[in-house]
Amino acid sequence: MPRLTLYQTIRQVPLVPVFYHPDDEICLGVLSACYRAGVRAFEFTNRGDFAHERFANLSRICSSEFPGLALGAGTVLDAPTAALYLQLGADFIVGPTFSEEIARLCNRRKVAYMPGCATLTEITTAHEWGVEIVKVFPGEVLGPNFIKSLSGPLPFATAMVTGGVEPNQESLSKWFGAGAVAVGMGSQLFPKTVLADRAFDKIETTVSDVVRIIAGL
Repeated sequence: MPRLTLYQTIRQVPLVPVFYHPDDEICLGVLSACYRAGVRAFEFTNRGDFAHERFANLSRICSSEFPGLALGAGTVLDAPTAALYLQLGADFIVGPTFSEEIARLCNRRKVAYMPGCATLTEITTAHEWGVEIVKVFPGEVLGPNFIKSLSGPLPFATAMVTGGVEPNQESLSKWFGAGAVAVGMGSQLFPKTVLADRAFDKIETTVSDVVRIIAGL
């Protein structure tokens, strides 16, 4: 997916689920539930052994089964890993930190890169390297006031918050009210007990509720 299209997709449905699991069936079940709930950008994190193989399986299915869905790779720390995921079909790259090497690679390929930033200096550096949407992380440490404070010196900054976002009206209102353009959510959407029971219908309901709440803000 071209990065300009990806940015528009996230702005239209500003919820990006963040997920990893070693079981291919559970990965597909979660992705399917999120898609049915209206999600159009999904971050699969590079956190477990052979995570790239799980990603490759999902990537092969996405184009035919989930039209319009952007599948991205998260927790990417270096350019070689980013290149691997791009080769496997990643539509965007997300990292917990900023990397010039990853930014350079993604710019060459015109692929969206959303690095983790926790200071104004990191955000402006990311902007200088062509980043459109920064990942404000960890959100639970920085808080909504950090997002709000960006509007003064950096009114043009666009931030997706990951960490500290809860799937309820109160939490989402705080983050979007402070100026976030999107949120990334992980374990709050996918409780371990629900995954163990493979209760994908419950995941669909939870994610659908979050999408609905955000749309009404």
